[in-house]
Amino acid sequence: MKNFYLETFGCQMNVVDSEQIVDLVQQLGYVQVGSPEPADLIILNTCSIRARAERKVYGHLGRFKPLKQRRPGLIIAVCGCVAQQEGGRMLEKVPYLDVVCGTHNVHRLGDMLRQVEERRARCAEVAFLEADQRRRLFPERRPNAEVTRFVTVIQGCDNFCSYCVVPHVRGREVSRPAAEVLDEVQALAAQGVREITLIGQNVNSYGRKEGDEISFAALLKQVNAVEGLERIRFMTSHPKDLSDELVDCFGELDKLCKHIHLPVQAGGDAVLKAMRRGYTREQYLGRIVRLRRVCPDIRVTSDVIVGFPGETESDFEQTMDLLKEARFAEIYSFIYSARPGTSAADLTDETPKAVKQERFDRMLALQEEITLEYHRRDVGQVLPLLVEGSSRQGNGQLFGRTTWNRIVNFDGGRDLIGQIVPVRLVRAYRNSHLGELA
Repeated sequence: MKNFYLETFGCQMNVVDSEQIVDLVQQLGYVQVGSPEPADLIILNTCSIRARAERKVYGHLGRFKPLKQRRPGLIIAVCGCVAQQEGGRMLEKVPYLDVVCGTHNVHRLGDMLRQVEERRARCAEVAFLEADQRRRLFPERRPNAEVTRFVTVIQGCDNFCSYCVVPHVRGREVSRPAAEVLDEVQALAAQGVREITLIGQNVNSYGRKEGDEISFAALLKQVNAVEGLERIRFMTSHPKDLSDELVDCFGELDKLCKHIHLPVQAGGDAVLKAMRRGYTREQYLGRIVRLRRVCPDIRVTSDVIVGFPGETESDFEQTMDLLKEARFAEIYSFIYSARPGTSAADLTDETPKAVKQERFDRMLALQEEITLEYHRRDVGQVLPLLVEGSSRQGNGQLFGRTTWNRIVNFDGGRDLIGQIVPVRLVRAYRNSHLGELA
């Protein structure tokens, strides 16, 4: 028996890729284990969206070196965005690394591992594939016991925001055939999946390039009609491509959760233009107003970058003002880090790190106040909760999510898993609520 250990970094796209990796490796006779020490094969499925994420990958590889020295037959593989970005250079930087498998070549991982097993041949595959071939390679999903699943509808990105490495490591946009998406959703619903999250780097662009596909809003409506499905989510949305038709879905589709992740990145027009975001502050806030007009209960989360090259104190204050006006339920915020291959990497960045950190801390403090207002206001409400499984706190409780994607832990029997039950929120914590069955 051969064992393998897989660690996944990054976004939902990587989670789906890791499911495909597990299937491929199991077909080679490997059994998954929970730690690297007993593994005959170690795989890192990686993210390079920020420099810190990339450094984390190399840090992990450094910890695997003693394992390789003790057991030379151990195979170490890196997949995903860092593999795509670094290519064969990774084999030079890490002499004990065996396989580098890029984002378009996951389907070849089995053949690459066989090369290592049979010939001890180190290999790297990072070529981008043509769109037609990629459309044929969306992975088939195997059943599991989960209540919620991700379903990929589009891969890649055509926006080339000046700071973003995604188009360079994931390639250009290609949409999956709508018939395949619906087949997968129907199969998952028949297996007991109750919530589907449709994912892509920019789901709003779904179908636009192909010409023979429906819009993303039309796809949502077809998914909404699938029997057995209780909830639908999607991410991520680009604000410039958020159509009125898609906004209207929040008022029309009964299964669509009342939550949207809509990354703004900055609050001032000068920085938005330098980022090549394709919208103004006024246009972004206009989309927020329309979303809340169509669906008054909707909650919006967002991404914000602090310290983009050239950002002034005035620019930053505009971001702070936007947070106050938009009232995001949550933000995912980062201090800018230059990524190789992006146009922003060539910009002059004269803002001291200490200033960036001070701005970042100020922004977090403001958002904490706004988020806490939401959480405290929710205490006492009875909300429908989709029960997903045992609480990750390991205290014997169950957990589920509200329509706003907020985790709630509560006491209940495991027979509730997969059901939507009424739960009263009784206490608010930073990352979750405590609830009780109502």
